[in-house]
Amino acid sequence: MPDRQAPVAVFASFSGPGGVERMVVNLIRGFVDLGQPVDLILMRASGPHLSRIPPQVNQIRLGTSHSLLAIPALARYLRHRRPVALLAAKDRAGRAAVLACALARTETPLVVRLGTHLSAAMAGKTALERWLRFTPMRLLYPRIDRIVAVSRGVAEDIACIARVEPVRISVIRNPVITPELDVQAAKPCVHPWFRPGEPPVILGAGRLQLQKDFATLIRAFARLPSRLGCRLVILGEGGGRPKLEALIAALGVSDRVTLPGFQDNPYAYLARARLFVLSSAWEGSPNVLTEAMALGIPVVSTDCPSGPSELLDGGTFGPLVPVGDAAALAAAMERTLERAPPPDVLRAAVAEYGQARSAKRYLEVLGVVH
Repeated sequence: MPDRQAPVAVFASFSGPGGVERMVVNLIRGFVDLGQPVDLILMRASGPHLSRIPPQVNQIRLGTSHSLLAIPALARYLRHRRPVALLAAKDRAGRAAVLACALARTETPLVVRLGTHLSAAMAGKTALERWLRFTPMRLLYPRIDRIVAVSRGVAEDIACIARVEPVRISVIRNPVITPELDVQAAKPCVHPWFRPGEPPVILGAGRLQLQKDFATLIRAFARLPSRLGCRLVILGEGGGRPKLEALIAALGVSDRVTLPGFQDNPYAYLARARLFVLSSAWEGSPNVLTEAMALGIPVVSTDCPSGPSELLDGGTFGPLVPVGDAAALAAAMERTLERAPPPDVLRAAVAEYGQARSAKRYLEVLGVVH
């Protein structure tokens, strides 16, 4: 049996306020709560999530911005530190980890976590771009001991792309629901639209980019009957802001739609929303949809690859609509605003996404028993 006091090594890159970084920290916090020592090996090391890393974690900063440049240093770490297992947080980190393990010759078990439905993400790319992305995976992934996918859709997609036997892929839900979630949600929300007595707010959240398809959400909102008296708030920042602002103006809804940018505590907004809407073209397992349900907030989602259908049990816990269909999205929003499911039903539906449960499952796959 592996020595539970030997560290689990987590290899990642922190470069901003992204969801992957947040999930890595949540997972590490779950490991620490279970008494598992952790070495966090970072390529890039910037962003707000660094402050949430527990002090017990041994941080090793490689000072490189490219995964290939990190290979020699990671190999030296593996030879010197001899961790019980190595968990790489994304595809590029995973490919670098395969090469580092081969260079180190330590037989360290390697697990790679994948959180994106890559086929959907690459659908708009050229054949050459897809070949350049998929070929290294097909060459290197057979040397990975286990792959963790955040949803069944991601698991099926990666098995097809990388030609990996499905038996080597485990589906483990993201450690989304943390002990801090309710605490953060209870904090004051400074935005005036969320004050008591104000009209109901529909919320969207995510980077302002093509993947999230907030244009369809805005068009759907503009279709809602005026009798509902709703407002729309979309949290997040990104390069798509100018086009979204132009669309809001063109539809004549500037007085009822706002883009307040990235928020350090989106949960204070989320907990006060009447409805949360996910309009994405693709996902892996959408964390903010999970968080909304954990807070008892009604949800509507596109049936995008992948994750929403699994979260909503095929539409049992909230409507699923086709990607890019503003009319269907508006109709689902109207129905849900008028007849929302009970909060306790939504909370129970996402119990599997708890931090402690997820961390325990990861340690089992990593070969550490707690």
